[in-house]
Amino acid sequence: MNAAAPDHPPDRGHVRTEHRNARTMNLHELSAAQCVAVMQREDRAAFEAMERAAAALTTFIEAVEPGFARGGRLVYVGAGTSGRLGVLDASEAPPTFQIPPDRIIAIIAGGDAALRRSSEGREDDPRGAESELEALRLTHNDAVLGIAAGGTTPYVLGALEFVKSRGGEDARGSGAAGAPVTGLLTCAPMERPSFVDHLIVIETGPEVLTGSTRLKAGTATKLALNTISTTLMIRTGRVYENLMVDLRASNAKLRDRAARIIATLTGLDRGTALSLLDAAGGAVKTAIVMQRRALDRAAAEALLAHHGGRLDAALGDE
Repeated sequence: MNAAAPDHPPDRGHVRTEHRNARTMNLHELSAAQCVAVMQREDRAAFEAMERAAAALTTFIEAVEPGFARGGRLVYVGAGTSGRLGVLDASEAPPTFQIPPDRIIAIIAGGDAALRRSSEGREDDPRGAESELEALRLTHNDAVLGIAAGGTTPYVLGALEFVKSRGGEDARGSGAAGAPVTGLLTCAPMERPSFVDHLIVIETGPEVLTGSTRLKAGTATKLALNTISTTLMIRTGRVYENLMVDLRASNAKLRDRAARIIATLTGLDRGTALSLLDAAGGAVKTAIVMQRRALDRAAAEALLAHHGGRLDAALGDE
């Protein structure tokens, strides 16, 4: 048999996430309780791997922050489980932090249909994300993070190479002004590709079920994306103390949370806090500034705008 035949898939046997786990070789013999115990034991590797990756995560966030603070975007690119996790993180940012939906964007192989139906075949196309990336008109303020558990997904690697090869446009779209920051988040050790500025390796090791990277690798990926997006929100003033003061009160649960945040930071009772929230047009930070600085809504909004939306600065904390 000719191992180099063009219709043969690449051999990924060297990829750490594809290796067999010596601790779970008898998986098919385990009881339900034993399966739970084994999986819980193995899941600890995700948290340990996150600790080892702390420096790489920090470096990537610090590289992204200046451009993001200037209005740039964070773009996730992934396929399969990795792509779905990117979509999840991007979709949760607007209601949690009241950030426009075009600031954290997720591109997944196969499009939205891939969220419910497998379209893993699309991940083999290294040019599959080009049209969506082209439409974004990326600038030097943007960052693109590829997500690939094994680090070999052609769709993801091709997207990152495309971004670097095209450079970036300035904020007015009038010419090249440096390429966006690129990063690759993976759960298997690998060499950093030349078109990747920041390689983030969260080495979780072989899975409980061989090759099923929706398990430990998926958990670690979710933890990493949580860390990246939430830290960017904190660093750009969308958090005060440990409260999500930029949340959008779009349902009863979030309206209740908004009222409790306002009450906590102003000393008002619940009913008064809800009334103040309504008077502020549903904006938590505006309501807090209105109460703490004795301002009407327009003046509170103007003060927040003057301070770039930072509640600490508007309250005179700095």
